[in-house]
Amino acid sequence: MNATVPFAINGRFLTQSATGVQRYAMNVVREMDRAMVGNESAPIIVPPHATDPGLTKTPLVAHGRLRGHAWEQLSLPTAFSGRLLSLCNTAPVLKRDQIICIHDANIFAAPESYSPRFRMLYRSLQPYLARRAARIVTVSHAAARQIERYLPVRAEDIAVLANGHEHALAWDPSKAQIAPSFFNSSGNPNERPFVLTLGSRARHKNLALLVTAADALAEIGVDLVVAGDSGAVFAAENLRAKPNVHLLGRVTDDDLAYLLERALCLAFPSFAEGFGLPIVEAMARGCPVVASNCASMPEVCGPAALLASPFDPAEWIGHIRALKVSPELAADLVGRGLERVKLFSWQNTAEGYLSLLQEPSRHLNSYGKEKPAKPRIAAVFATRGRPEIVSRAVKRLLQTQSLKPIGVIVSCAEPSDAGDLAVTPGVRVLTGPSGLAAQRNTALRDLPPDTEIVAFFDDDFIADGEWLATAGSVFRDESRIAAFTGRVVADGIKGPGIGFDEAVRLLEAASPDDRTWSEPYSPYGCNMAFRVAAISGMRFDERLVLYSWLEDRDFAATLAKTGGRCVKSGRAYGVHMGAKSGRISGERLGYSQIVNPLYMLRKGTMTIGQATDQILRNLVSNFGRLVWPEPFIDRRGRVRGNLIALRDVLNGRLEPERAATLPKRTIRSTELEVQAK
Repeated sequence: MNATVPFAINGRFLTQSATGVQRYAMNVVREMDRAMVGNESAPIIVPPHATDPGLTKTPLVAHGRLRGHAWEQLSLPTAFSGRLLSLCNTAPVLKRDQIICIHDANIFAAPESYSPRFRMLYRSLQPYLARRAARIVTVSHAAARQIERYLPVRAEDIAVLANGHEHALAWDPSKAQIAPSFFNSSGNPNERPFVLTLGSRARHKNLALLVTAADALAEIGVDLVVAGDSGAVFAAENLRAKPNVHLLGRVTDDDLAYLLERALCLAFPSFAEGFGLPIVEAMARGCPVVASNCASMPEVCGPAALLASPFDPAEWIGHIRALKVSPELAADLVGRGLERVKLFSWQNTAEGYLSLLQEPSRHLNSYGKEKPAKPRIAAVFATRGRPEIVSRAVKRLLQTQSLKPIGVIVSCAEPSDAGDLAVTPGVRVLTGPSGLAAQRNTALRDLPPDTEIVAFFDDDFIADGEWLATAGSVFRDESRIAAFTGRVVADGIKGPGIGFDEAVRLLEAASPDDRTWSEPYSPYGCNMAFRVAAISGMRFDERLVLYSWLEDRDFAATLAKTGGRCVKSGRAYGVHMGAKSGRISGERLGYSQIVNPLYMLRKGTMTIGQATDQILRNLVSNFGRLVWPEPFIDRRGRVRGNLIALRDVLNGRLEPERAATLPKRTIRSTELEVQAK
């Protein structure tokens, strides 16, 4: 090290219980201490009664009388005027010249795993820290993308300095006491094959998946051993007791080594993880790993682990069974793991911090971005009466998407609705009952095998070439997200419509660098995607028979009741042409504008405020433009439909499907003038 800038280290972590974050800080500081030569030194500034790790080049300097967050925010900034290094998610807001490691944004992505006080504190602090810090650091590329979604910092401006593995090599299983005593006292001294899982019982750790799988594990003669317990920051998680599930509680590192060297595998089913330190610890100790195929896990594991969906217990059972019956597979994973952990070194991470402390803007070479398996996305277009428009939209999607869909379904009422798409490679045309909800359900019943994500597009929506790739990345990074919608650059539905060529021009002129992230956000049906595992068994309500833009809200509200997160990202975008051909008459639509919100209110998928707002806005728009209607909207027909609906409601009739039985009225030709060109 050639130190040119004096710096100090935020030592508050030395007063905290040792979780993964504190372990990261301790190992980084220890390696920085080893890297310093001659007269180089950097103080670790600590509150009173901190544990002294006994390092030579990074001595402890106690300052102030406060403790905890109060010490960090009020005392620490006055202790040192130079650059500060904070390694554990928080730092003093008043100090600008500092390097801060934020390990993940799970406080935003998985808030249910944390106590209300903890959530409030972090959600208040971290946005300020992200704006004021000289540099933000995180532990994986997936964590950088996640942080960008919730905090005001670009992923490309975040330095990635991963966890290391060397500390696990110093553990001594011969000194283990808790684990051997447990196996002896349980009457299983020979240690029946067991799967080990670690970490807190926070909900995002998803240990319930393994407990759910416990009966199936028992059938193949495998136990589940859970080591570790929940910290004070985590909400309680009830794990159902099973005869072959053993809760060890907190164990020592030596006990952990003992368990890892004897386990059939480490199972790591987390929904959300900034890095996943237990993964490299297991690999370093020669233990095979089965991990989630989302968040940071694919890039940390690479080809050295078996990956499975955190929603599919059967997939985990299959991997565990394979390891039990195939010593060759287990040995292969052990060898791959020992090679993989060489990428993750505390020494390299410490050197990266020392470089940033000298020059915060410096570009660092990280361990590289592992390319996980691409998610299997199917695209669905529901269409009726617009064969030329849907044909152009589908063909452009197939030609331009960087992530190719595993299949495109065009759901029609009549085969002629699909135009020439029936002979287009990669496209499957399905026919069934008419109506948007029914046509989408037809597609849902016949998705390609193993579809992970289903994307619905209007037949007149032109998507940016990265739409599917962006959605796929979000679903992989954020496994609790169930619904996704993108940004609409221009929406012809609000005017006379947009021609195809103009839509393409607007799309190409749009900025791709929109980092807007909105949550919760009800999907907009012209471009929306769903995690298939999250909507399993769900269907669009076919009583909502018309294209009145509420089918999507109803579906999303039903999904939200199950805990599914619904988000909007500005990174995915497109143009909604709003083509007027094939539209229903104003009378039928006007009827739906009144009855559908009331029906959804009764279902519980709309609040009274939302339903009232929806109805009043429609009434004001229709009656306000009745005398001078737009040439592309049948205002008079909508008013007639509104009045019929109000009469039915007053008579106690609340049947949204009645809209389809109203007489069709001829729509003026001016409404159909705007076509795809």
